[in-house]
Amino acid sequence: MALHWKLVIDCRDANTLADFWAAALGYAVEDPSALIQRLLADGQLPPAAVVAYGGGQRFGGLAAIRHPDDPFDGFTGVGQGRRILFQAVPEAKTVKNRLHLDLHDDGGDIEGLVARLEQIGATRVELVDQGPAGRWWVMRDPEGNEFCAAG
Repeated sequence: MALHWKLVIDCRDANTLADFWAAALGYAVEDPSALIQRLLADGQLPPAAVVAYGGGQRFGGLAAIRHPDDPFDGFTGVGQGRRILFQAVPEAKTVKNRLHLDLHDDGGDIEGLVARLEQIGATRVELVDQGPAGRWWVMRDPEGNEFCAAG
């Protein structure tokens, strides 16, 4: 039986990074506001663990995104399919990622993809051109995590 999983990314600002990656991938940011309200009302969550963000409430150190076509729990907002969780940690990123995402534009428009990613906060690092084997840009998200963009 296959396991249910999510990718967890350590970061400094979970909500900002979730917004970036949701825009980059065309994913939906999970809305935990109903869950937060219940946890606060029941005294199970201290108010200090919640931040005002984007006109609503989110967890201060956690934010997640999900594929828009996958099922999700309507109350908690938690996706039940392809999902990325961003988790705030105290230490800054210091070395190259050992795991990264490759983003592909199915139409082959690598420059259009890279330009769109730059508009939402990514930066170009290096163009890799391996001839017939492929061509892609190594990029960084707003917190410096490397990923690749290819046409």
